[in-house]
Amino acid sequence: MAVYHGPKCRQCRREGTKLMLKGERCNSEKCAVDRRPFPPGMRTSKRRRAATEYNTQLREKQKIRRIYGILERQFSLYFETASKSSGVTGEALLQLLETRLDNIVYRLGFAPSRSSARQLVLHNHFTVNGKKVNIPSYRVKGNDIIQVRPKSEKLELIHSSLKAMKEIPDWLTVDKVKLTGQVVRIPDRASIPVNVQEQLVVELYSR
Repeated sequence: MAVYHGPKCRQCRREGTKLMLKGERCNSEKCAVDRRPFPPGMRTSKRRRAATEYNTQLREKQKIRRIYGILERQFSLYFETASKSSGVTGEALLQLLETRLDNIVYRLGFAPSRSSARQLVLHNHFTVNGKKVNIPSYRVKGNDIIQVRPKSEKLELIHSSLKAMKEIPDWLTVDKVKLTGQVVRIPDRASIPVNVQEQLVVELYSR
């Protein structure tokens, strides 16, 4: 599976905002966006380029891709699926991304970041409705139950992440003792805690 293996902080600096790619580290004094609030790379000026309409739309698409850790082709497929839905395309796109299994694992607090959640899923640490699932992009549905497998219940990463978890979205529930979580409902836009302007992505693909 193709994934980005470069420096995560570089992606945040490129977008000029915290994408929370390293979990709580992004809220600490070590955050690269706070320490070096300018784009990465060699240049004579540390100023950002003047934003054109196209560039603004492109940057918003890149921001969403990087938040969820997916590559260009996969993102295009998600957008194509969202555009064929009966609802608002931008909201449908975010719903598809939010209901990926790796994102659900992260939202439930079983992993400190989406990249960590992806690794945990790939290594067979979770079940969905009692069945082993090791596909990060697996689409979770309403009322599905996600559970840590018995052999993985003592993983320190999972327990430390749960301890550090502050809150979860209102469309999810979690039992920290049984190490289970449930998707109560498919989230609407107001319940998706990502600071993006998805309509700009719709405009970009409509050019």
